[in-house]
Amino acid sequence: MSNRKVWFITGAGRGMGVEIAKAALAAGHAVVASGRDSGRVSKALGRSNDLLAVKLDVTSRADAEAAVRAAAERFGRIDVLVNNAASFYAGYFEELTPEQMDRQLAASLIGPMNVTRAVLPVMRKQRSGRIISISSSAGLSGFEFGTAYAASKFGLEGFMDSLHAEVAPFGITTTIVNPGFFRTELLTKQSTNYPEPFIQDYDERRAKMLEFWKAQNGKQSGDPAKLARALITVASQEPPPRRFIAGADAIGTAEQKVAGLKAQIEAFRGLSTSLAFDEGKGS
Repeated sequence: MSNRKVWFITGAGRGMGVEIAKAALAAGHAVVASGRDSGRVSKALGRSNDLLAVKLDVTSRADAEAAVRAAAERFGRIDVLVNNAASFYAGYFEELTPEQMDRQLAASLIGPMNVTRAVLPVMRKQRSGRIISISSSAGLSGFEFGTAYAASKFGLEGFMDSLHAEVAPFGITTTIVNPGFFRTELLTKQSTNYPEPFIQDYDERRAKMLEFWKAQNGKQSGDPAKLARALITVASQEPPPRRFIAGADAIGTAEQKVAGLKAQIEAFRGLSTSLAFDEGKGS
């Protein structure tokens, strides 16, 4: 891959996607910046010969295919795909409707699948490409009030981990990014959705959870511009990392997860290793 790459970024109309697009342009790359409203994308990023703003609702396969065609027609290739678009449905599982769960999975799991499916033929033809998917600390460890979001991110990680082996022979790599709390627009009213409360047993805890999440908006410690520049560095590595844990808080979450897994393994090692057939003694 040459130094100048073509980046295709989803969710580039606001938040982290805008920062990633700006960082890629500043580094001398060409950028296909996509969002549900291409006008908003253009307004956020301005005009440049190296920039193409395209309409893309990631939940629409037709949108994904059209956006990828436009990218290939304009720049001839796609070197880096950043699956960034997502939403956040926060709430207790029993109070989240099936439709809300469907919308969470559509945006944060099926959406990246739609875009990746559209991009892969381009990358296979090139025999090169990098797929960077923005997961979360919630992709490493589930949390109270986060069943929908964590389910989508755990699914995204399983998808990326498995896809890695499938596309590696074509020179295509996958990288999972696990950001902690970054001061993006994820927790704004435009991106965060809460269910209508109706189960009294959750009232007290729900009130505390709502207070916590609403208080986090605009107070997150992570700088999105710094994360965006870090992704430029990550994408330039040979080979790029399979996983990039972004933020000191995210590293803390990952270390707790690793320690917990090790403790569970050791606590039940004897039982776990006693489950093979006793060959020669019958079943």
